[in-house]
Amino acid sequence: MTTMTIAPRFPLYRKEAKYEFLRLLRARTFTLATIGFPLMFYLLFGVVNSRGHEVLSASKYLMATYSIFGLVGCSLFGISVTLSNERNLGWLEVKQASPMPAGAYLVAKLLTAFAFATIIFGLLLTLGLTMGHVVITGAEIRNLALTILGGVLPFASMGLMLAMVVPPQAAPGILNLIYLPMSFCSGLWMPLSVLPHWLQKVAPVWPTYHLAQIALGGIGFDRQGSVAGHVAALAGFTVLMLGLAMVLFRRNAAKS
Repeated sequence: MTTMTIAPRFPLYRKEAKYEFLRLLRARTFTLATIGFPLMFYLLFGVVNSRGHEVLSASKYLMATYSIFGLVGCSLFGISVTLSNERNLGWLEVKQASPMPAGAYLVAKLLTAFAFATIIFGLLLTLGLTMGHVVITGAEIRNLALTILGGVLPFASMGLMLAMVVPPQAAPGILNLIYLPMSFCSGLWMPLSVLPHWLQKVAPVWPTYHLAQIALGGIGFDRQGSVAGHVAALAGFTVLMLGLAMVLFRRNAAKS
């Protein structure tokens, strides 16, 4: 009589997350783009526009919004592009056939997005405090950190859904066509008040707008709408993206 041994699950999840993180960290194109762009934009627009130690400064505003810009980038590109490529190469089928827990693959990608979002936020906070003359309290740093980490899930869900529909060769281009306009129209690059009136009216259709309003309200800026309303909008967006991803995954699996 043989006895089946079941491997502990936690070490499998931990190792899968570790190697996924190291793989993306060593991918110079991904690392330079996802970490480098928010830092470069902050240096060009946040640090340059710093006017001393003001409580509500442009450098403080942009530190928060470029942190969101960075988390959206690492969530979309880290999940959507890699998953689309791996699906095309058949790597997804290999993972499904292996004895690894099915959830470890997706959890690893989600934790990697959390890790990159944390790195980007930490670097922007350091730049803001040292070169941007940002005045921020410990409670505001906590509020911003929680908003950044909580914001990974909606955009990771969006990346998962897009991975099911975009072809791998065109994925970076298509994602940029979504990512860059969505960031601009949500007020991540400049305050919404300086954008045309019609853009301000349609801004609430973007999930980045709701996350930005939570983040800005948490560090002392005027917030449009209530926190509960923005959280509900992001939760609904997450459920919608996950539902679509599940439907598309099953459709693709039925075709293969």
